[in-house]
Amino acid sequence: MKRVHVAAAVIRGVDGRILIARRADTQHQGGLWEFPGGKVEDGEAVRVALARELQEELGIVVSAARPLIKVRHDYPDKQVLLDVWEVSAFTGEPHGAEGQPLAWVSARELADYQFPAANRPIVAAARLPTGYLITPDGLETPQLLKGIRQAIAGGIKLIQLRAPNGYDPQYRDLAVDAVGLCAGKAQLMLKGPFEWLGDFPSAGWHLTSAQLRKYASAGRPLPAERWLAASCHNAEELALAEQMGVDFVTLSPVQPTQTHPDAQPLGWEQAGELIAGFNRPAYLLGGVGPNELQLAWEAGAQGVAGIRAFWPQ
Repeated sequence: MKRVHVAAAVIRGVDGRILIARRADTQHQGGLWEFPGGKVEDGEAVRVALARELQEELGIVVSAARPLIKVRHDYPDKQVLLDVWEVSAFTGEPHGAEGQPLAWVSARELADYQFPAANRPIVAAARLPTGYLITPDGLETPQLLKGIRQAIAGGIKLIQLRAPNGYDPQYRDLAVDAVGLCAGKAQLMLKGPFEWLGDFPSAGWHLTSAQLRKYASAGRPLPAERWLAASCHNAEELALAEQMGVDFVTLSPVQPTQTHPDAQPLGWEQAGELIAGFNRPAYLLGGVGPNELQLAWEAGAQGVAGIRAFWPQ
């Protein structure tokens, strides 16, 4: 069975809302919502196909777009490759040129709409930012909380509260404070044993690669509305992350780092190859920062993660 190559768009308006369309009841996966787009013709460049489809479907002309995520999905009756781009600028007023209902929704509201199964990673990618801050270790609590406050004020939307010294009571106390700081402003990802999951209902959970290896076969430990992430370093761990149903991962180290000088860096090419076989958003980590964002996108990543690169100095 030939895999159908589809170009799809996460279209953002100037207010940050995202345009979605409802599939006709007669279509494959009819009645569900989708990201606009359509089939890439043989020999056609994806960007060209995307521009053509959006003009036909919505009456808009794309002026700025970049790759967001690629998702391979096998339905019982069809295999698809969804080649998803983020469209950040266009001309024209979008309308359902083929009679399809449209809706502008906030990133948060996307979770309230029913999408085909293949679209779940796209919904995650559309909701996630391009940068992921990991807090440094060795700081006193007031310093750490001050830094988190400054990072949020500077626009950081996704923060991992790192737990370098194991999972001690002090980390739990810090987590309570961090949850309060992030409420309504940024998504906080905590680390720790699964016994703590129920104590922090608003936080997501970031698994270590050791936890991933230990628990992946048991499936996802969190409901769909809570973010689940994992630290990955190779193809085997990425496969376990997919098996567990995580929403996103960090993949590291891309380049040599001060924190892990002995770790063998993946390099951009190998990182790109690993992401190409993985159907979830991935942040590249290790010797990268905002300056490498374009390289990360070209490698197929959601964005970059880091400590020093994002921590307010």
